[in-house]
Amino acid sequence: MRGIEQIEDLKGKTVIVRVDFNVPIKNGAVSDDFRIRAALPTINFLLEKGAKLLLVTHLGKDGRDRLDPVIKCFFAISKIAENRVTFFENIRKFPGEINNDPTFAKELSTKGDIYVNDAFSVSHREHASVVLLPKLLPSYAGFQLTKEVENLSRAFKSPEHPFLFILGGAKFSTKMPLIEKYLKLADHVFVGGALANDFLKAKGCEVGKSLVDATNYGIETILENKKLILPVDVLVQSEGLLINKKVEEVGKDDVILDIGNRSVENLALLIGKSKLVLWNGPLGKYEDGGDKSTQKVLELVAKSKAESIIGGGDTVSLISEMKMEERFSFVSTGGGATLDFLANGTLPGIKALE
Repeated sequence: MRGIEQIEDLKGKTVIVRVDFNVPIKNGAVSDDFRIRAALPTINFLLEKGAKLLLVTHLGKDGRDRLDPVIKCFFAISKIAENRVTFFENIRKFPGEINNDPTFAKELSTKGDIYVNDAFSVSHREHASVVLLPKLLPSYAGFQLTKEVENLSRAFKSPEHPFLFILGGAKFSTKMPLIEKYLKLADHVFVGGALANDFLKAKGCEVGKSLVDATNYGIETILENKKLILPVDVLVQSEGLLINKKVEEVGKDDVILDIGNRSVENLALLIGKSKLVLWNGPLGKYEDGGDKSTQKVLELVAKSKAESIIGGGDTVSLISEMKMEERFSFVSTGGGATLDFLANGTLPGIKALE
């Protein structure tokens, strides 16, 4: 990828910058501006070189959401004069974006002289503004996109050892390739979140009414891998109470919400010995009270001497809430994009810039 510092002349040029300001909105205001702040170095660099900017982002899945709260937040935190940056409409408002329509991409390309992708978190999508637009204009990678590629690549290009991979969240179908890959690359793979329920069930443990994936992914083939580490205890909701139980004690009516205290202690030992910690996805169902272990383990990783690379939308939201972004080596802006990149080593939006 060519970086924006390689652009020879920006004065008077209009640069279309694909950003991902798909941020949470609560009560009409942006509640987490992490992705907006991550794009500011690229935006400021281009402005300092004399460019005019057209920022392209989506908000929500269907394009119905207005960008007003995002625009207001952007100008408030960036302190950039409003006449220097223009926002395109919510890009997903146009069917040609998701349909990856060449005609739509060509029409979009007429609005600028240069294209910059600084939206790592949407670069796994084969959408017009991500994969077609860079073929129609001189195209470059923004600083955040470059940082994402460089930092996440360290997990699979000669990683430091001992190497601990912590994987949480749900959506087993998207995580199985990661588990298989990092059981080969890492020294230990700890599985938490709803993913752990599937493993515990495959081991013959009772998981009660907890969230599980009904599809058979062949978990049994990796259960015996000595690198795989599962929770030994869990926090369950049982008859209206939150109780810490050994995995063997979970009842048929219990709902697993989080990993337990002993499991956190086991993780603490592994983190203390590790030189690299890669983490994606929360360890519990934090919206239902299963956030305590994720918070405790985040603190453990932040205090450790290990290089720490953290990704996954929900985990990053929690890091932002706890104001801990600066305490890790690198925090990714991506959710699904981070997973795909860690599994495949590239993304459609990155290939389009090559």
